[in-house]
Amino acid sequence: MIRFAMMRHGHTDWNRAGRIQGRTDIPLDDMARADLAGYTLPDGWRDADVYASPLTRACDTARIVAGHTPTLVPELIEMDWGTWEGLRGVDLKADPSSGFRDIEHWGWDYRPPGGESPRDVWARLEPWLMSLERDSIAVCHIGTMRIVLARAYGWDFDGPAPYRIKRNRLFVVEISDAGVRVADPDIVRLETRQS
Repeated sequence: MIRFAMMRHGHTDWNRAGRIQGRTDIPLDDMARADLAGYTLPDGWRDADVYASPLTRACDTARIVAGHTPTLVPELIEMDWGTWEGLRGVDLKADPSSGFRDIEHWGWDYRPPGGESPRDVWARLEPWLMSLERDSIAVCHIGTMRIVLARAYGWDFDGPAPYRIKRNRLFVVEISDAGVRVADPDIVRLETRQS
């Protein structure tokens, strides 16, 4: 059994504006870079393999926190939000004709127009996850993390999520031949970097 930890990338201008980023390659903003520079990987995770989504915001977050360049993994890219990328979720939610739903009402087959469903994301992630051979960290995106955590918790995107994804934390699952399950502890805070 191996431990697999996921960390969400730092803030971007689009995050702060409430815009859906998806696969659009929006960089970290200056405030995020300064904030991330104050953190490092916690004890027990410094020797883990470090991977990142190929999107700049994830790769740069990994480089800043881990102190070295991560291995880029295409499977870790954010969920494809199709024609909704760049739009604000609050505006889509206010328009009944948009088809937008809150995560608690997705199910595994909910799909934005021209985008991916959670099932699609899991289909591209699972083979890579199951190929890992040692403790690993992935700096990626909230959409990608939601799918792995949903599998680990046995949640079907129906009702309130059993987890809440925050920044500057590692969300940990265990991977074995039996699949993915929640680790103990399931959340590990990053450490403050000593000056």
